Amino acid sequence: MTKTYPVLEGAEPFYFVGNKVGILISHGFTGSTQSMRPLGEAYAKAGYTVCGPRLKGHGTHYEEMEQTTYHDWVASIEEGYMWLKERCDTIFVTGLSMGGTLTLYMAETYPDIKAVIPINAAVEISDMASVATLEGIRFLDAIGSDIKRPEVKELAYEKTPVQSVKEILTLMEKVKGDLPKISCPALIFVSKEDHVVPPYNSKLIAEQITSFDKQLVELSDSYHVATLDNDQAIIIEKTLKFIKEQLVK
Repeated sequence: MTKTYPVLEGAEPFYFVGNKVGILISHGFTGSTQSMRPLGEAYAKAGYTVCGPRLKGHGTHYEEMEQTTYHDWVASIEEGYMWLKERCDTIFVTGLSMGGTLTLYMAETYPDIKAVIPINAAVEISDMASVATLEGIRFLDAIGSDIKRPEVKELAYEKTPVQSVKEILTLMEKVKGDLPKISCPALIFVSKEDHVVPPYNSKLIAEQITSFDKQLVELSDSYHVATLDNDQAIIIEKTLKFIKEQLVK
């Protein structure tokens, strides 16, 4: 029998009902909704309807994450999308790290998505490939909380399941292969210094998607978890401006 764990305080999904424009927000690999909540609250304050799902196996215990697959994570974000579809006419998608990968997946799968805003999205991490071949090792060290601000900590797992690394590798490969399917507008954020996802991922995404309207914005004062870092206000400000521009097109 699989053990179930309670959801950690701060890792709960969040929902804000506003106008007919919806914003779907995804957190990252081994992380939680805590990393994206400030963005969600800012977008809700601007009047938008916001959904921040908790990806299955996240925000509880790393042993629970070990039991999930990338299909489960996709299903979690799709549930959020359906929740927004019931309430909104227009949907934007944004996400951090693997949340950015899922953002791209959604644009590849659902052509009605208005635009995407990936933040330090992952489609290729060579360091992870070697992890997939490990035998007899279940857990690795944590990869969370890569933040420049010393006083800020990400609510993320203290261990990384090897099985989960294998799952994200499969997801990244799939999403990377389908990047040319993305033709909707894209605002791509990339931290200049990132110790989890190599910054060239965002440049690769910008090159491979077929969107006519695509912008690559470099964040100079944040590490990987930019949504909790020094450039948080820039991400919020530029995202709100981008959404406003797309709505009048």
